[in-house]
Amino acid sequence: MLLVPIIVTVLNSFMTEREIHANYDMLGNTDISEFVNLKLVPDWVSFEQYFKVLIATSGYLRMFWNSVYMVVPIIIGQVAVASLAAFAFAKLRFPGRDLLFFLYLIAMLMPFQVTLVPNYLMVDRLGLLNSPYSIIFPGIFAAFGVFLLRQFMLQIPSAYMEAAKIDGASYLRIFVSIVLPMVKPGSAALVVLLFADYWNMVEQPLIFLRDAELQPLSVFLSSFQKEAFGVIFAASCLYMAPMVLLFLNTERYFVEGIQLSGIKG
Repeated sequence: MLLVPIIVTVLNSFMTEREIHANYDMLGNTDISEFVNLKLVPDWVSFEQYFKVLIATSGYLRMFWNSVYMVVPIIIGQVAVASLAAFAFAKLRFPGRDLLFFLYLIAMLMPFQVTLVPNYLMVDRLGLLNSPYSIIFPGIFAAFGVFLLRQFMLQIPSAYMEAAKIDGASYLRIFVSIVLPMVKPGSAALVVLLFADYWNMVEQPLIFLRDAELQPLSVFLSSFQKEAFGVIFAASCLYMAPMVLLFLNTERYFVEGIQLSGIKG
């Protein structure tokens, strides 16, 4: 049942606009107590809707690259920052470590609406308002990645680090050669979760980006006219394609990472 909306969206994206209207107009002209047999398979496969989205609608590709420009740096930056911070919280000892991590947990549990005003004021003071960096920088330093990767690093036996220290390895060498390869499933899970979160973001762009040309694809999709159902179906398929492809290519690591993250708290 979970796949039904996706299947309907994909199949309807290959229908002509006339066929879609003829199909769904039955819902408005039929009594609610009557059974309506909607057509899912198109009579003629048409790529007209995809042409309208990719060629005729000039804003779609621009907003697509706006999303890529914001999401990719957030993922790369947060994985890098979270890996280093998680290593410190999991394997290094320093004064105030547990208290600082507790503050990270509080920041992670706070909803977006609570931190909205402080983030807005900070971005405004830095002169980043109405620029992609107002989305990128807060995303890079989010707390969720630190928490997730720390859970993985806690499972790495300390004996590995002790043996590496005896051989003369530095903390940087231990981090790069031992820790990172062993938390690869966690990093893959983090990449998928971050992509799904920031690819679908709506509140942050609406608040921090005033210029419509800077908006990501997630905001742009709402601007399509409701009468153009075929275009909406095609745009929705193209919109979810990167998420599906990413998940299919990282499914093994993602599932393994989600399973391992719950072994030790």
